[in-house]
Amino acid sequence: MVMRVGGIVSGMDIEAMVSKLMEAERMPLDRMKQQQTRLTWKRDAFREINNTLLELDNMMLDMKLSTTYNPKNATSSQEGAVTATANSNASNGSYEISVENLATNEMQISAQIELSELGNYAGEHTFYTYDEEGNEVPHTLNIDSNDSIDDVLKKIGEASGKTVRAFYDENSHQVVLETTRTGVYHIDENGERAGNEIEFGSSANDDKNFFTDFLGFGSNHANITQASNAEFTYNNGLQLESRTNSYTLNGVTFQFNNQTDGNARITIDTDVEQSFESIMTFVDKYNEMIDQMNTSQTEERFRDFHPLSDEQKEEMTEKQIEQWEEKAKSGILRGESVIRDGMYTLRQSLQGKVETGGEFTLLSQIGITTTENYLDGGKLKVDEGKLKAALRDHPDDVYKLFSSSSEGDSRGLIHRFDDSLDRISGSIEKQAGNSTHTLDNYTIGKRMKEMNERISDFERRMVQVEQRYWNQFTQMEKAISNLNQQSSYLFSQFGGGM
Repeated sequence: MVMRVGGIVSGMDIEAMVSKLMEAERMPLDRMKQQQTRLTWKRDAFREINNTLLELDNMMLDMKLSTTYNPKNATSSQEGAVTATANSNASNGSYEISVENLATNEMQISAQIELSELGNYAGEHTFYTYDEEGNEVPHTLNIDSNDSIDDVLKKIGEASGKTVRAFYDENSHQVVLETTRTGVYHIDENGERAGNEIEFGSSANDDKNFFTDFLGFGSNHANITQASNAEFTYNNGLQLESRTNSYTLNGVTFQFNNQTDGNARITIDTDVEQSFESIMTFVDKYNEMIDQMNTSQTEERFRDFHPLSDEQKEEMTEKQIEQWEEKAKSGILRGESVIRDGMYTLRQSLQGKVETGGEFTLLSQIGITTTENYLDGGKLKVDEGKLKAALRDHPDDVYKLFSSSSEGDSRGLIHRFDDSLDRISGSIEKQAGNSTHTLDNYTIGKRMKEMNERISDFERRMVQVEQRYWNQFTQMEKAISNLNQQSSYLFSQFGGGM
């Protein structure tokens, strides 16, 4: 290890001199670090724009659905008894519904049982439920001699595929079996009830049947409440049944909550406000994206403001650093073709003509146009009255304009826009990657990696350069020291001869 002599002999501040020399030597390093910082800023700026594009892309699915343009609102005159929801194909108008009976599940309550006798019923036991066509579906219950009542009842639910649930009431000492679905499934060839929804078969030991002997099902000691179908009348003429408490007619799904008092009136109409808000949400997010992209291309560049070094930041307040970096980052994406061309592509995707065969072929016909100020970059503005009128009077045609999935001239605007959005986002990702990418996966990342390697190489050279300077000054100190010794010797010789 070489010792550093700090000017003891010469009286010079060698450390300060070496520091000054190294400042000059490190100037290229400072410039490389500035370039490295600017690459990081540029990558992050690209990613911020891409995040906004992805947020807009996430809205595309909803913008392709018919319910976005023709949502239906259903109101009931007896909300406590019957409610309804309507899909976009439901016809507007009123429906009269009279609910006479609700669909219920079956419940069977056992006789009182003695838990101490459960171990006598070890073995296989069979019980049955019924499928949609009324066919018998067998289930096997395996009881072990050390099972508790809770173990056995849990096995009943598992064996039935969760179509039957069972529990034990400690107060009454009874077991309850009930179907987890409503409605009558145990039917004959005429569709009439043929028996209970839960029936019991034989066991491995006919003398020890868990269901009939231990629980007492099938005897006078068991209590059964049979399942029932919902019964209702549609528009005073059509009598219908349903195994569940819901039923769909003509795009309207009715939900039965209770018996009605006479007829309940269900009114279906188009929810223009909901559709309008959905489109406005898209327009607002689109304008946010255009504003962000347009700003990146128009904001001023401040070429005298470079990224700050750590030493420079130490001499500044946080506010000063923030203000400086705001100017240093300004215009960092200006002139980037992927942004400039992307804006143009997105605008064009919404301004083309769509051959819908319907009332509207252009976005402007439903009240959506670009602003007059060209500096806005092509933001959209909305004539609220015109758009609501289109949604109220021709919702299907608005849907075709936006969401027709055909190809060519009939392809809807949202599909065209989504295609453009995906291409632009992909191009930006090639430039700036995403949070999961390594530096090798995108263009800026490769430049950052190259710059990192250049910086590392340069810093290694700087260590060598600094050591060389110290070696040179050390040699100078030694030379001065030798010269001083020689001078002292000569001086002593001359002084000794006087």
